[in-house]
Amino acid sequence: MFDYTNRATYATAMQDVDGLFLVAPPLDSEAPAKLNPVIDLAKARGVRHIVFVSALGVDAVEQAPLRVVERHLMASGVPCTILRPNFFMENFSTGFLAPMLKQGGIFLAAADGKTSFLSVVDIAEVAAVAFVKGLASKACNLTGPEPLDHTAVAAIISKVSGKPITYQAIPEEAMLNAMRGAGMPESAVQYVGVLYSAVRAGYTGAVTQDVETVTGRKPTPFEAFARQSAAAWA
Repeated sequence: MFDYTNRATYATAMQDVDGLFLVAPPLDSEAPAKLNPVIDLAKARGVRHIVFVSALGVDAVEQAPLRVVERHLMASGVPCTILRPNFFMENFSTGFLAPMLKQGGIFLAAADGKTSFLSVVDIAEVAAVAFVKGLASKACNLTGPEPLDHTAVAAIISKVSGKPITYQAIPEEAMLNAMRGAGMPESAVQYVGVLYSAVRAGYTGAVTQDVETVTGRKPTPFEAFARQSAAAWA
């Protein structure tokens, strides 16, 4: 079993590996310390292709943890594909926002900012094509097909689940305190604060064509995702 925090597990996990799919632990400000040694070992072991899941917009912030990993990967000389996805749709069904919806609401410091939410299924398909076609030296900015604010998200989830869901825009500190109260580590709390400041500033509403360009099909609409995930909100 591979464990980022236990370097003794690296060698076995990297044995006879040609391609490496690299994902940082969620909301981890220490991502470079965990991922860069894995990249170094992959290079030493002759891994031929690394597909790294970064995040949309990190290339505009050189000090962002995932951007630091991107830079290390690009400098390593290992053929690589960098995927920069927007916020996951699955955050609402199985991720860190799911407990809120069980309480009948979405409580975030997102104001009326819009986000082109993306399904992890689409990310996985892009990654698979990247390996099969050898899409090296390429960065893909991955988004869903439309920008939605959280009021629209709540309306869609209400419609498909039959359960009333509302969105309440709350102050940033209230959001961060709620996450602290739920046991989230402080570094992750601060990471979330940065993410939603980007939403409020309008940086997460862009729509790209990269999913369709790579896979040949359009990304999953939010309503289609919600219909497939309705049982999560029952």
